[in-house]
Amino acid sequence: MTERSVVTDLYAAFARLVAERPDATALRYRTGGRYARLSYAELAERGDAYTRALAHAGVRRGMRACVLVPPGPELAPLVFALVRLGAVGVFVDPGLPLPALKACLAEAAPEVFIGIPRAHAARLALGWARRTVRIPIAVGRPWPGPSLDDLCAASAGSPVPEVALAPDELAGIAFTSGSTGRPKGVELRLRHLAAQVQLTRDAFGLAPGLVAMSVFPPFALAGPVLGLDMVIPDADPVDPAAADPAALVAGIERFGVAAMFGSPAVLDALSRHCVARGVVLGSLRTVTSAGATLDPRVAERMRRCLPEPAGLYSAYGATECLPVSVVESRELLGEARRHSERGAGSCVGRPLAAHLVRVIRTVDGPIATWSDELCVPDGAVGEVTVAGPSVSERYHARPAETALGKIHEKHPAGSRVVHRTGDLGWLDERGRLWFCGRLAQRVRTAAGDLCTEQVEPVANTVTGVRRTALVGVGDAGEQVPVLCVEVERGARRERVRAELLDLLAGFPHTAGIRQVLFHPRFPVDVRHRAKIGRERLARWAAGRRR
Repeated sequence: MTERSVVTDLYAAFARLVAERPDATALRYRTGGRYARLSYAELAERGDAYTRALAHAGVRRGMRACVLVPPGPELAPLVFALVRLGAVGVFVDPGLPLPALKACLAEAAPEVFIGIPRAHAARLALGWARRTVRIPIAVGRPWPGPSLDDLCAASAGSPVPEVALAPDELAGIAFTSGSTGRPKGVELRLRHLAAQVQLTRDAFGLAPGLVAMSVFPPFALAGPVLGLDMVIPDADPVDPAAADPAALVAGIERFGVAAMFGSPAVLDALSRHCVARGVVLGSLRTVTSAGATLDPRVAERMRRCLPEPAGLYSAYGATECLPVSVVESRELLGEARRHSERGAGSCVGRPLAAHLVRVIRTVDGPIATWSDELCVPDGAVGEVTVAGPSVSERYHARPAETALGKIHEKHPAGSRVVHRTGDLGWLDERGRLWFCGRLAQRVRTAAGDLCTEQVEPVANTVTGVRRTALVGVGDAGEQVPVLCVEVERGARRERVRAELLDLLAGFPHTAGIRQVLFHPRFPVDVRHRAKIGRERLARWAAGRRR
């Protein structure tokens, strides 16, 4: 691979698509109460204009540029422009609590801030990256400062800058919602991004021209590189999982959407809406759930809304290594469901061929060098590790976390980094990976550890239970296990409690759980509404038990 192959399979792949299919639809997005259309040629023209504009503003190779712009006609060409200039995009989940968002930006120290007016207002009012931002650029009006449109006008007619980049060039720092504490910035190089796009394409059979809808922001960015006709629904960028199911149905039916991407929370709401109205989404051929494990009850309901040949997939992975494995709903709803409802964990499918997934014994501290002696036998629960082309090597400005999360391994092709996911799991005799919960969220009782995902699917089988969360109260090694429960509307809590306690008493690993607390609405990450804030629930449960 030569240096001039630059943007590797990102912008170069997009440019090939533009040359081959200039008039094909790249994006459909909501504006002024209607859908507007952008062709691949028009998207490329925007990309050229934005590249000139950012260069005119002083954006240069290696600069960190925070991007707070929702999915739509500006986001993809802005990202392309940053990549072409060799700048490092900083992507922060806008749904983070404001103190965490401010801390992420302080850590990334961006010199460029590109955002909608609301983001700039928050930046100035709350002091985000006050000492480092030198180039503020507003996307949209009204805003008194320099805007992207102004820069495009000022730089019109100038040549598009060309910067030769190597695959190892740092292209982005992604801060995601995470499950505990302050999010870490994942450093992504061009080769990582290229691998993520290629693995996603191959895993879900995404061919150019396919009409797709994304209610999962990362997939929306990949659409133009994959040649998709991407429909961006009208959704709050801070809370995309709250998208109106009726509006999603209308968009799917209007444009004949064949592939859809969303979190389990999106599919939960969409399937409830469709089942209640007898709607079958006849154009859909592929539905992909990501962000958390897909509850079999949601998968079962969603299948009732799909034509028989359609594939419904649950993808497992993380920003550090996306995607890792995939399972189709028919397998999820077969014998895998029966095992899950007896405490095996949640089946997340077979790892993709490009990735090597191994399970190691749980180690609290860093592991500097890989040894095969770390591995546990198949069938034993341990920490899931991943090695492969999309695996990131470090966290930005976090050497301690990098040491904890990464292992260096020598192998025939040289050396590579193995990512410790922080997830507990095991591999079965058929090579399938079973997710058992987060290592940091296991409940450490005097009788031994309890894994959240080996308890909650058991409890979720009780009629009237919407979802459950296992938390521990007290000191590690002496924790009391408490099952927090959200119920369906109209469910009688005392009946649910009695049935839960009776069910849990019937399994050796859950028999010690005798505390059940009902919660009106679990705290969750805003982006996906699927990752439960168990740390917050544990504090709540501790207060309720006093």
